Amino acid sequence: MTKDQLQNHYKGILDQGKMSPFQVIIVAICVILNMNDGIDVLIVSFSTGDIIKEWGLSKFDMGYVFSMGLFGMMIGSLLIAPLGDKVGRKLIFIVCLFMISLGMFLVSVCASYEQLLAFRLITGLGIGGVLPTLTATASEFSNNKNRDFNVGLVQAGWPLGAIFTGFFCAYAIPNFGWRFPFFIAGCFSLIMLIVVLIYMHDSLDFLFKKQTQSTLQKINIILKKMKQEEIMTLPHVTFQPKSASLKRLFHVDFRNSTLKLWAAMFFGFFTLYTLMSWVPTIAKDSGLEFSLATYAGVLLNVGAMLGTICLGWLARKFSLKRTVFSFLIFAFIVMLIYGNISLSTVLIFIFIFLIGVFVQGGFNGLYAILSRVYPTEIRATGVGYAVGIGRLGAILGPTFFGFLSDDGMSISMLFTLFSIPLLVTGIVVFKLKSIHLK
Repeated sequence: MTKDQLQNHYKGILDQGKMSPFQVIIVAICVILNMNDGIDVLIVSFSTGDIIKEWGLSKFDMGYVFSMGLFGMMIGSLLIAPLGDKVGRKLIFIVCLFMISLGMFLVSVCASYEQLLAFRLITGLGIGGVLPTLTATASEFSNNKNRDFNVGLVQAGWPLGAIFTGFFCAYAIPNFGWRFPFFIAGCFSLIMLIVVLIYMHDSLDFLFKKQTQSTLQKINIILKKMKQEEIMTLPHVTFQPKSASLKRLFHVDFRNSTLKLWAAMFFGFFTLYTLMSWVPTIAKDSGLEFSLATYAGVLLNVGAMLGTICLGWLARKFSLKRTVFSFLIFAFIVMLIYGNISLSTVLIFIFIFLIGVFVQGGFNGLYAILSRVYPTEIRATGVGYAVGIGRLGAILGPTFFGFLSDDGMSISMLFTLFSIPLLVTGIVVFKLKSIHLK
């Protein structure tokens, strides 16, 4: 059996067979790892008032705190995540989780605004490298039936982490101060680093394409865990696969999809991270007490988690592209209503929930699309660059919102303005063409 035949044989087993407990565990680890992103963003969001008070910052200054972490995530996505296509997914997880843990611990003991910005950068670099790698790993360990759902489920880890963080911060910050949650988050990342060292593996698809002296042993370890027949030898490699690079993303097969996905991720991140960063503060400024304002942020993420899961479930029954498009159009409409109609407290909470369902639920569907468009050998690179470009929108969004808010723009105008990128994202997704998408 040739190398290609052997690879296709086990790819067929992986794609068409049922998922083994080992594969389920790998996807579950990816879900939990993605909680780091939600934990990180929401800790800063819920700590905003205390950080501003401690160092006498303006909202514009606080926007830099949000944006510095997001800038690190952008650089991590562009420079660290693509290395996963060369050195393997597991090594990227290890390096990035170390950086996340270090950054969180340092923030918990920082002594100045400048130190806070520097340590947020370190944390962001780690998170930026992890997220695209999670998408690639979950996709490669999933069968075809559950691939879109599992990639979406991994993204549900973001709001899940945010929900736990919201409840924890509502209790911990008033009692122990804003630094304590960062220390606990560092401990969580350190525990997950140990889990990755013990349980995580590179995928069969990756290993067949990147053969080294230890490849046979690694493949057989995975096959044994999947309860599949082990192999005695690897076929001779008669060719070297093309290396992953930015240039390959602009090959004729991917150029159109790459440009559209970069635009979709940029505009989606622009609005998403603005909402996630500022909703608790907006709720507090509207007159809600700290605990209710915090729960508004939690409810946003409850909606995000349920929306992400529902989108993954619907994508298995309907077209993935059309499902994502529909969610984003509903997100645009819900944000317009929320920003321009007077609502009671109950309706405010209901619409915050719906914003979570459709904004983040629809946005997270983009990761499933990314995992479909790019093949294994350039998947981490493709996802990494798309997320990296998107993070630029995540940097600009919260900072721009803070600037406009300080300048006196009304909430009505702000929500109208920040709903438009969702409409643009939906249109771009609808026009996306790929042989792997329906």
